[in-house]
Amino acid sequence: MTDPVVPQPASTPVPAAVDQAALQELILSTSGVEEFLDELVQLAASGGAVSCGITVRVDDRVRTVVSSDELASRADEVQYAQGEGPCLEAVRTGLVVESADLVGDDRWSGYRTFAVLQGVRSVLSTPMTAGGDTFGALNLYSPHPNAFGDGARERAERWAQQASGAVGVALRLAERTRWGQQMSQALTSRTVIDQAIGIVMAQQRCSAADAFGILRTASQGRNVKLRAIAADIVEAVGGRDGT
Repeated sequence: MTDPVVPQPASTPVPAAVDQAALQELILSTSGVEEFLDELVQLAASGGAVSCGITVRVDDRVRTVVSSDELASRADEVQYAQGEGPCLEAVRTGLVVESADLVGDDRWSGYRTFAVLQGVRSVLSTPMTAGGDTFGALNLYSPHPNAFGDGARERAERWAQQASGAVGVALRLAERTRWGQQMSQALTSRTVIDQAIGIVMAQQRCSAADAFGILRTASQGRNVKLRAIAADIVEAVGGRDGT
């Protein structure tokens, strides 16, 4: 028994009134990246049966940072679980990926069945880039086939550009914060090691180079990190991990 034919709109239900001015107003009216992205996907999904999600790749892992509803979340997660789909292809290739109707699409066999069961019929994934590198995708999902026309693709590109700027800044800030934390840890380790070298120099009446050699030999012999050896020495003479 074949499925009943349901009349569908000739193009996407995404409202044509959404334009660059609306995006600029959105940027000015939101107070942070998270709020901006949440409002952005809601804007992209407004006006009809369209769901929107934003995928980013961090440390070779992909995840959804924001979605307009449960359908978008499920459609994204199915791809991550299967390791294939239009969203992942857009991230990997840096190209816009579209499926007018997943039912008749022969790509992504592992993903397609699950997506259709979730209620997805057509998909439009637009890459998000910064500095020439693709780090994510803005994904539009519809329960209707042939939902995305030329106008929807143009608007999706504008949304993806705006999202790229916001997410790109957030990722760079996160990377700098992580770099700063690593640098702080490295400096702390260096301080502890320098203190331990001074203690060994005093105890063994040797040079700094010889003291460092003693620490390194102990580290290798005990298969323990040099910083841990140094911290033990500092603590043993009354310090506490370099403080």
